[in-house]
Amino acid sequence: MTRTHGQAPPANMAMRLNPGLFDLQGHRGTRGLAPENTLPAFARAMKIGVSTLELDTALTSDGVVVVAHDRRLNPEITRGSDGKWLVAPTATVRSLSYAQLQTLDVGRIDPKSEYCRRFAKQQGMDGVHMPALSEVFDLVRRSGNSQLRFNIETKLSPLFPDEAPQPAEFVGALLSCIDAAGVMERVTIQSFDWRVLRLVRAQAPAVPISYLSAQQGSQATVTSSGASPWTDGISLSKHGSVPRMIAVAAMTTPDDSLQKILWSPHFADLSEHLVIEAHAMNIAVLPWTLNEPEEIARAIMMGVDGLISDYPDRARDTMARMGLELPAPIP
Repeated sequence: MTRTHGQAPPANMAMRLNPGLFDLQGHRGTRGLAPENTLPAFARAMKIGVSTLELDTALTSDGVVVVAHDRRLNPEITRGSDGKWLVAPTATVRSLSYAQLQTLDVGRIDPKSEYCRRFAKQQGMDGVHMPALSEVFDLVRRSGNSQLRFNIETKLSPLFPDEAPQPAEFVGALLSCIDAAGVMERVTIQSFDWRVLRLVRAQAPAVPISYLSAQQGSQATVTSSGASPWTDGISLSKHGSVPRMIAVAAMTTPDDSLQKILWSPHFADLSEHLVIEAHAMNIAVLPWTLNEPEEIARAIMMGVDGLISDYPDRARDTMARMGLELPAPIP
């Protein structure tokens, strides 16, 4: 880590769970600047300087853990071997082999899509393929950085059980891949599907787990009416807040030092009160996905322990202005 020469932290900044350590995570590498979830995006994030690479994983038909956000191939970012954009409905990653995935190009966004307008500054590339998770580990190993962490999400849904492996198969394959790379102590596993995290806690109790949540819109995974299928039978109506739900799910206490527990909410669902409540139960808070300087600064003032951003360069600028320590860039 490198010390910034920015101003001293504001006096009214809420306390983080681990003062002095702020976890800047590059979302899908650095989605705002380079093709998401690809080796160029992860290399760009390292060059900018992040403490953690955030990424998504899926499992191929031949059991390879690959880096992909969508259960089905995303036609807005995927071209076939003929150079043409795929057309929905597309195949599931689960139905294709690793070799088949390598015939696809995920280096650009379809210029006619709304997605392209959202990320107009992303630098498109040709000949970019969906990497295996092991390739990401190799990229970081070659960089010589032995401190960089990985926040790995499992992309599966209890609402579409046929589109991805069942949680037990997914967790087994993911843990095997991480163990083979020798990076178990540098990994956090995150999921909106809390069944996954229960299995990780049982099988790899030293690995930090992060409970993803969203409470607004059609994609909400935590709802006020009964137990959501995403939260492993634990309901907001019974427990009153997501941090309390997580405390029950993880069976954690303030002196539980075996496994680090994190809560990763959509930033719109967060408040300083909830950050304080989570910290009182030894739960670190790491919201997603913060891209504007104003929301980044607001989250820091709330006392979050880190944040996930499509633009880690913007986040670094805000962190520097607020006197936070910055992760060292990797050439």
